[in-house]
Amino acid sequence: MISLSDIPARPSAWITPPMIALALLLLAAPYLLPAVGLYQYLGIEIAIWIGFALGFNLLFGYTGLHSFGHGAYLGIGAYAFGLFQHHVAVSLWGGLLAAVLAAGIAGAMVGAFLSHRRGIYYALLTIGFGQIFWFLAMKLHRVTGGEDGLLGIPRPPMTIGPWQIALTDNRALFYFTAVLLLATVVLAWRLANSPFGRVLQAIRQNETRARFIGYDVWRFKWAVFTLSAMLAGLAGSLLAMAQQSAYPDVMSLHQSGLVVMMVLVGGGLVSFWGPVLGVVFYFVARDVLGGLTETWLLWYGLTFMAMVMLRPEGLAGMLHGLRQRCARLQHASRQHPQPATEKA
Repeated sequence: MISLSDIPARPSAWITPPMIALALLLLAAPYLLPAVGLYQYLGIEIAIWIGFALGFNLLFGYTGLHSFGHGAYLGIGAYAFGLFQHHVAVSLWGGLLAAVLAAGIAGAMVGAFLSHRRGIYYALLTIGFGQIFWFLAMKLHRVTGGEDGLLGIPRPPMTIGPWQIALTDNRALFYFTAVLLLATVVLAWRLANSPFGRVLQAIRQNETRARFIGYDVWRFKWAVFTLSAMLAGLAGSLLAMAQQSAYPDVMSLHQSGLVVMMVLVGGGLVSFWGPVLGVVFYFVARDVLGGLTETWLLWYGLTFMAMVMLRPEGLAGMLHGLRQRCARLQHASRQHPQPATEKA
């Protein structure tokens, strides 16, 4: 199986060709999606979940920490954004900041308990804490609305100095989400290719050895969990804006399992861009297969099982292997050119 370190990276680069390609695709998405029979709101969903998955992959793919209750921080961000709009002020930047801080504080508190553990114990504790947050969202009716959720969350306009841009239209909201997604991509890329990211990979490879050579493993595990929760909170705030509501379902084990499946199918364990491929694959499969059969999730689940058993490197690993194979064939053709046939 390919590891993250097997795929070449340019740690000094802030902007890379894949980032430019992603930016161009996001720019064209509102026009491409209707052209292929899909709807514009799908682009908002994909952009939100890519940001969520990239933050999750810093924890899961780079550090090797299995968090199966990460949807809780997505939900905390959504509720924090909505509560800020309802009880403090109708403010875009204030709501986003409240969502990131609320999810970060929750992640820091949970991470302080988790970072002493590893393996199956770590994973089970993430499920336990995730269920606690889900239970609170269900039972605190006066705060969260219970099963009905927090409704009527406004989409505040984006204010930059004297300028104000309304985000009530889905296209405007998509471009705003896309800008935040690109900022998340750059941040995650820099972290992954920094000394901090190299320590995370060392912990993934052998936590005991990383501790032995002098790294404060607990502090790094706590920091990456908190950071991942903050990025999940940012994605949650955008989800609350898109739906104009916040529901406890996003904190359920089902939603937490979805992001794990997306990252694994996309190849987040072997590539920084794996989560992007996994999210796009999931939503396209949901809408395309969902239009053909009501049992689309069964077929997606079978695809996931086949990918885990036969191609554990995921879509990104498959593309990387195909690219290497093509490069070898080109190299072989240059080394051993076929002789020209003589004319009769």
